[in-house]
Amino acid sequence: MAGAAAMAPPPPLEGGKRAIVALALAMGTFMMVLDSTIANVSLPTIAGNLGVSSDNSTWVITAFAVANGIGVPLTGFLMGRFGVVKTFCSAVILFTLASFLCGIAWDLPSLIFFRVLQGAFSGPMMPGSQALLISIFPPDKRSTALGVWSMTTLVGPIAGPLLGGYISDNYHWSWIFLINVPVGLLVGFVAWNGLKDRETPTRKLPIDTMGLALLVVWVGALQIMLDLGKNDDWFNSTRIVVCTLIAVVGFIAWVIWELTDEHPVVDLSLFRHRNFAIGNIAFSLGYAVFFANILLLTLWLQTQLGYTATWSGLVAAPGGAVAVVLTPFVARAAGKVDARLLASVAFVCFFGSYFLRSELTTSASLWNLILPQMVQGIAMSTFFLSMVTIALDGIPPEKIPSATGISNFARIVAGSFAASIITTMWDRRETMHQQHLAEAVGQGMPFQMAREGLMRMGLSDTQAAGAITRQLVGQAYLLASTDLFRVSAILCAVLLVGVWFTRRPSGGGAAHAAAD
Repeated sequence: MAGAAAMAPPPPLEGGKRAIVALALAMGTFMMVLDSTIANVSLPTIAGNLGVSSDNSTWVITAFAVANGIGVPLTGFLMGRFGVVKTFCSAVILFTLASFLCGIAWDLPSLIFFRVLQGAFSGPMMPGSQALLISIFPPDKRSTALGVWSMTTLVGPIAGPLLGGYISDNYHWSWIFLINVPVGLLVGFVAWNGLKDRETPTRKLPIDTMGLALLVVWVGALQIMLDLGKNDDWFNSTRIVVCTLIAVVGFIAWVIWELTDEHPVVDLSLFRHRNFAIGNIAFSLGYAVFFANILLLTLWLQTQLGYTATWSGLVAAPGGAVAVVLTPFVARAAGKVDARLLASVAFVCFFGSYFLRSELTTSASLWNLILPQMVQGIAMSTFFLSMVTIALDGIPPEKIPSATGISNFARIVAGSFAASIITTMWDRRETMHQQHLAEAVGQGMPFQMAREGLMRMGLSDTQAAGAITRQLVGQAYLLASTDLFRVSAILCAVLLVGVWFTRRPSGGGAAHAAAD
């Protein structure tokens, strides 16, 4: 009986204290997600200020991604050994310190080193906030907790480029990191004061050094391969081939070790639960498509349609606004509605959003660009909440931190794959379409007539040919974009079917999983 009492979770928080702590936890998640994307649009500014090439500055992104990819799956082990509250609050404070160091970095090597620290310390923040939000709400309101977590998770990738672009355009780039300092200190203070008496039981488990070493090796090799593959022309590069082999062999060895070790650093036995396995596959693939389309639309707007980083972020903003408005209502209904039905709504809306984008043209109005974003906002309001509910259904409460760590890790890796694949396919499809358009135009009268018309307007022969070529390139990138939007829509239709292979979550899914 004493053992059972010791394992019993503390009661939920009530009233204003719960609201304040929930807001702090949500801000912790938002800060971490924001920093995974905020530097992307600022790379040219950072490179110019530090006197390095743009290619070298990409290590600012890679360093964070590699360290974060290693830190996230360790969450379950760290929280089991030191407690959920201590791990989360320590991660927030250390992340804040690393953010300050990034802001005062004096050259590229120092910035990369501090970004490694920032990524490593951020690992437990997202799964930690998720587990703590579940714990402070009563079972009948834990869908609301997941709704709060979902809002911060889905707004971050949109707000990151917008805020990063605005800061880069108007202030010194260091402020994209320094803005974390006051927020991080406040989050750490509020979370510790509100949760320090709710620490979870700890276990003095031995450190799985071999599992940790293999994890560092294969995740590091995988992230380097994904981040540098496009610039290195993928498998035509010896570096990329070597990294791929290390990642594959390391991953296989790691899985075998973790499944056979008595105290694995990552508990892969969770995949024996059908909902956890299928739910995470659908969650990761759905997020990959979502993340790829955010990146694709941003690239197209900025490189082909002449949008600034700030304006491309403003195009995406209405989708985030719709999601923020709808998520509380969805969270309220989530305990009563089958989570698979909510997931289906998400994939149907994703399908509609990407199909609308596949009809865009180079002369698309602002409304034509915003409408698909608003439809996507409806999808975002149900996607994260429903997929987390499905994936965590039936997971014992003591394994929730480990499960959330693995789930977030899988989603982050899927997003990295998506970013690499979408940019590579975009360029390759553009090359193919440009060749076809050049052949079609060059073999008939249209090219000659267009060139003569431009020359009559005062352009030289070279200028006329250049103007026509720019039009061909613009149309080729448009066709490449619409191709990928269409493929994204088809993938969402396939994932819609896959969701129904899961078991119906029992009365609120994650809520009951955490409460049982």
